[in-house]
Order: sequence, then C-alpha cells, then structure tokens
Amino acid sequence: MMVVTWNWLKEFVAFDLTPEELSHRLTMAGLEVDVMEKLGAGLESVIVARLLDVAPHPDADRLTLCRVDTGNGEVQVVCGATNHRTGDLIALATVGTVLPGDFKIKESKIRGQLSQGMLCSEKELALAEEAAGILILPPGLPLGMPVFQALGLTDIRFELGLTPNRADCLSVVGVAREVAAMVGGTLQLPVAKLKETGADIRTETSVEILDAEKCPRYAARLIRQVKVGPSPQWLVRRLEAVGMRSINNVVDVTNYVMMELGHPLHAFDFSLLRGGKIVVRCPGAGDFTTLDSQVRQLSVADLAICDGEGPVALAGVMGGENSEIRPETTDVLLESAWFEPFAIRRTSKRLGIHTDSSHRFERGADINMVPVALDRAAALISELADGVVSAGMIDAYPRKIDNRSLSISTRRTNAILGLTLPTDRIAQLLASIGLDVTTTDGDLLAVGVPTFRPDLEREIDLVEEVARLNGYDHIPVTMPAGCATGHSEPTGQGVVRRLRDLMVASGFAEVINYAFVHPDVDDRVLLAADDARRTHTVVCNPLTEDQSVMRTLLIPSLLDNAARNLAYRSTDLSLFELRPVFLPVSGEELPNEPLHLAAVMCGRKAPLGWCQSEALVDFYDLKGAVEQILTVLRIEGATWSNEAREPYLHAGKSCALMQGDVRLGVLGEVHPKVLANYDVATPIFMFELNVPALIYASKEQHGVRPLSRYPDVYRDSAFLLEATVSAATITETIESVRSNLIESSVIFDVYSGTGIPEGMKSVAVRVRYRSIERTLTDEEIGKVHDRIVRSMENRLGARLR
Repeated sequence: MMVVTWNWLKEFVAFDLTPEELSHRLTMAGLEVDVMEKLGAGLESVIVARLLDVAPHPDADRLTLCRVDTGNGEVQVVCGATNHRTGDLIALATVGTVLPGDFKIKESKIRGQLSQGMLCSEKELALAEEAAGILILPPGLPLGMPVFQALGLTDIRFELGLTPNRADCLSVVGVAREVAAMVGGTLQLPVAKLKETGADIRTETSVEILDAEKCPRYAARLIRQVKVGPSPQWLVRRLEAVGMRSINNVVDVTNYVMMELGHPLHAFDFSLLRGGKIVVRCPGAGDFTTLDSQVRQLSVADLAICDGEGPVALAGVMGGENSEIRPETTDVLLESAWFEPFAIRRTSKRLGIHTDSSHRFERGADINMVPVALDRAAALISELADGVVSAGMIDAYPRKIDNRSLSISTRRTNAILGLTLPTDRIAQLLASIGLDVTTTDGDLLAVGVPTFRPDLEREIDLVEEVARLNGYDHIPVTMPAGCATGHSEPTGQGVVRRLRDLMVASGFAEVINYAFVHPDVDDRVLLAADDARRTHTVVCNPLTEDQSVMRTLLIPSLLDNAARNLAYRSTDLSLFELRPVFLPVSGEELPNEPLHLAAVMCGRKAPLGWCQSEALVDFYDLKGAVEQILTVLRIEGATWSNEAREPYLHAGKSCALMQGDVRLGVLGEVHPKVLANYDVATPIFMFELNVPALIYASKEQHGVRPLSRYPDVYRDSAFLLEATVSAATITETIESVRSNLIESSVIFDVYSGTGIPEGMKSVAVRVRYRSIERTLTDEEIGKVHDRIVRSMENRLGARLR
C-alpha cells in the first residue's frame, strides 16, 4: 500500500481533476484507490479561538474554567488540561461538533459550571495518536477560522493498493509521474538546495563494499553540528497525513524523502561508528540488536552495514541500536544505497521483519535515485537541524547497472490490443511515463527503460503500458472468434484415460502419493544390492529425510497405504496408483519418467452382508483385473511367465506378464518378509505394469473382427501331461496349429489324484471352431483337431485320455 495526499501531489504536477476524477483515473491506470479520505471533513466547526482568561474551577482541583474569544463572541469552557495559558490560541470544538469517534459536543454543566464547547487536543482531532494536552496553535491565526483551514491541513488522502511490480509508485513522485501522464502535464522534481561548507568528506570517513553482488552502490554524506530536536509542524503534519509518526528532525527527514522519492535512507550517529568508516559485507552468524531493541540472529548470508568492528545496520531492513540517532547526536552519517532485492527479501522473511525500507528494496528501488535522494535529505537536515554538510559525496559504485533497452512493434501492439494506434501515439504514451523512445525503421520503436521501472522486461510489458495509458475503456468490446475443429485424442493419452476408468470400474480406488520417498524403501521391498532400481534421483532440497529421493517403484507407496488402512481396521482394500516412476539414465542429468500402473488387493472379495460369503481375494482375482486390461487395450500374444521373479513377491505365487521378450509387468502375492517390514499380517496381492510397454503392445491393433453368421462347434479333449507343463505352454501348442477354423481355446479343467500317475496331471481343453464363410463339416473339424492332438503328443509328450 502507498499513501499520497492531494496537496503533496500538487507540488510535483499541476492538474484540474476533482478528487473523485483523480481517484477514478488512478484506478483505471492500475493504481487502485482503496480509500479516499478528506482530512478535516466534518470538522469545520472546530475553530481558532483565544483564551481570554484561565482560572481554577471553584469546585474541582484538576479542572480549569476558561473564558474563550471565538471572534464572534465569548463562551465559557471547562477544561481538564494544564498546558494552556491566558492569551494562547487554541482549537475550540463548538457546540454541535461531532469529533472523530462519533463524540458529539453538547452544552452542559461540569461540577456546577457551564461548559459551552471543548478545547481539543491533537488526538481528539485525529492528528496524532497521543497528546499530552490541548493543541496550542501558532500565533497570528485569525479567530473564528476552521482550524484545519488555518493550519493548512485541509487535504485529501488516497490509499493506493499497488501490485508488487509497481515499485516505482511507492513514492509521491512516482504517483505524480502517472498523474502527469494522465493529464499531459510536466513532472516537476524537487530540487536540493545543498550548501557544502564543511571539510572534504574523504578526509573524515570512507566507504568500502566487499559484496558488490548484493550491494552494487553505496553513497554517503557527512553532516556535522546537527541539533537533534522536534520537527517543524509542516513536516510533522505531512508525515502524519501518510500514516507515519514523527520521531525527530533527522529521522523525520529520511522518512519524508523516502515517501517523496521512494528511496529509503538511513542516518547513523557518526560518533558511534567505530573506526569512523562504513564497510558493506556479510559479517557471518551472530547476534545483532536492531532499533526496536530486539536481538536478531544473523546468518552467514545476511548483508549488513558495518563499521570498523561489526554490524551497525541490517542492510535495507533496519538500523542497529548501537548507532541510532540520539538527542545528543551532533554528527550524522547519511546513507543512500541500493541493495539486491532477493538478498533483502530473504533476510526480511527469515527474521520476520517487514519495514517501509525493506518493502521498497524487495520490489526493486531505483539505483539512479541514490545520489538524488541523498542530496535532498542532506539539504533538508542542514536546513531543519542547522547542520554543516561536508564537501563532496562518497559514491561507491563498483557494479554499474545500465538502463534496459527494448523494442515495440506498432503492428503487434495493435494486433494484441485490437486497436489502430499510430506509431507516434504509442511513442507519446510511452514517453509520458519517462521512457526514452526513439523511432526506427518500419513500425518498430526503440525504448530505453529507466532504472525506476524494473518491471518492464519484455515487449509485452510495453504493450501493457500502452493499453494502460491509452485507457482500458478504449479497448473495443468484441466477441472472440472461434471455429470448430476435429480433434483426435493421442494414443497414449487415450490409453491412460481408459486404464484409469477401467480400474475404477473394476472396484479399485485411486490413491495419489508423493513421488518423494525415503532411501530405505529399497531394503523394505528386498531389492538386491546390484538392482538398478536402487539408483535414485536425489532431491536437492528435501522437505524431510522421508522425502529425499525420487521413487523407482510404486509398490512401496501402495504398501504404505495398505498398512495404514489395515491399522485403522479397514481390511477390505482395492487400491491403485497411476503415476510416473523416476529411473536415472546413465550420463543424463534428468531421469526417465515412465508411467506405471500398480494395484494392491486384500481382504474379502465382496463387502460383508447377509447374503455374501466370507471368501477372500486371491491371486486369480488380481489376474482377472490384469486380463481385463489386456482385453480392453486389445493386447494379443501376452503370456504368463514364472521367470524373472521379483524379490518382493512370493516365489511360488507370482509371475511376470510378457509379450514376446518384452516384460509388461509383474503380479503376485507380496512376500511375507516384505509384509513383515510393513507390520502387515494379512496376505496382500499386487501388480505393477509398465504403461509405455502396454501402449506399444496395443498400438498395432486396428479395427474389429467381423462376427460369423454360421454356427460354432466345440471339441473337448483330456490330455495326460507332466505336472510341470504350464497352461501357457499348452495354449501356445494349440495356437501353433495354424488354421483359420480355430476361433479360440480354453483350459477348463485340471485334475491330479486317484487314477492319475504320480508326477502327472489331467488337463481338459475345449477348442471352438467356426468359419465366417460357411457351416463346417465334421470331416473338416476332425482333421484340424487331429493336428492339435498330434502337436500335443509331439511337443509335450501328452497322451489323449
């Protein structure tokens, strides 16, 4: 927020706008006026009066009986203050006046004496927060005149809600520059009338900058024989009008110049600077007491203003108690510097200190305002405190910051804003706020951006300034152009969407976990020491040790979810997560981030109810969910393999999902040792699939297979096989008999026991035959089925039962 007043603005730019018009124009220019307050409004009946006689109250020891001349007669007032004398000019609130706080003045009797008004203090008139007695006015004011008018306090106060990028408007001059651009006026900057009558400053002190990155510029002036005391009333009133409290004439000048020019300054008691010099550096960790008498713990990164021995101020934030201006101060070293915004912001935030100074430096002060503000303040201190200014200025400027150069295209500006502004109009608008505009060939303008506008970094920033200065209300209202276009969903995105929908439709609930995990998850899921998944991408600034590396598996996070739910007695779980994992790539800075789909199941197959069984989920429930995924994605040729087992899965109750030599994922029951590491006693079944591999496996599938109009025929056969022969091997053997008459095959029974030799099993297979062209004959079916039987005998050593 920035506070400016009508009268103060008038000192720098002439304008004929009414207060309401000015408020509206400022708001439309992006400087939103939150509050407009007329100072002294409603207090016209508080007038200048003279005390003709002050006598003790006959019936009260602490009250006085005052006879007051209003310029239009005499009244009697009972007063409780003691700082007034006969002949003083005072502020009289006449009967009927309503003072701030809704306090109405009435004619009344106080301890038996008539009181026809009230003698007011500064606090009662809202001119100060505290007051020791009534307000004594300067002599010579006309009786009967409203006090605010007589003192020149009639003013209008504007509170501006600024956005963080408009640091240039954190000053009266900055706001006046905007007003000048609005009305086509000329900005009149204050002129410092400085008289340097003292000795050369370089013979008396020095400035050394040891950290030019954080402090590129530091200037100083020395003012001797200063008389510290109260500020003149005009300065006190001006500061109070913008919400600042008067301290003394030296400090008040620094605050006044900060509000006027937007550049913070600081005054040191020169006699308290050890070694009589300034060193700008980071002093390291340690305690430092600031002006508010609070002990602050500095870090090694905090920039400080030091003397010959140690810190005397937190750079750009707050001064130190060990060098503050005191009533007995006679020599003042005045500082005007520029500090890197990030350094000030970091120190201010870490220490929890937010001051008017840090507020401006954090947002970017004007480095070229350093000598201007310094001379202005030195001249005022010399005038108001009778100081002698030493000759010369120390201006240490080791790292020069130049004006930024940009360009703006008339064509692009009009295209973006929907306007038809000519090039010279754009140049005029930009020049009105102090930018250096030069016309080049074509429709381009070269723009030199002064240092007081650090927010203008790109051409689009200049386009925004054109829109703002020309008036947002001048941008025509148009309907946006639109056209309907066809859009096809990318294959990968469509697969991911279908996977998520499928898992939810299958009864799973989605969870979202942090991608950051603790490094010990690899041990908890029993990964081998040489497993590539133990290599993690390390987080540079982890929030906690539990989130210090990027995960390479989803399963540990899901097991954490399951363990937490089981601990809360939520025992029937079907959870899934569809998120990337982070697999480091040798020689690359960033990891590979493939999407994985993982799920866990445990507990009952169906919710408990009077008609439900107590059957628990098992491996085949999980396998069914995976098969549903394969069906929806139309992935053919997928097989189940007991090779390439994972250490976190039960060896006899797990398998890998393969398509040729490509592993699509794994599924099975979680190893008991892993469950123990998560304090889980309930069996948990899980799968984790590689989504990019699924997408690749499904991307070659196109179209649909037509349905046959002809009847199908089933042939069932039972084979005696060795117990070690897998179902996948049997299916592959049947599919090896290539015939367009075979529509599908399925194993529908497996038996071992009585009547079956030891080490053998009986497997019943059903083969479905159908043609899309004709009805099949028994002879055609028999030939194909005989080939299947012979293939089973030759490849697997099967015998037909």
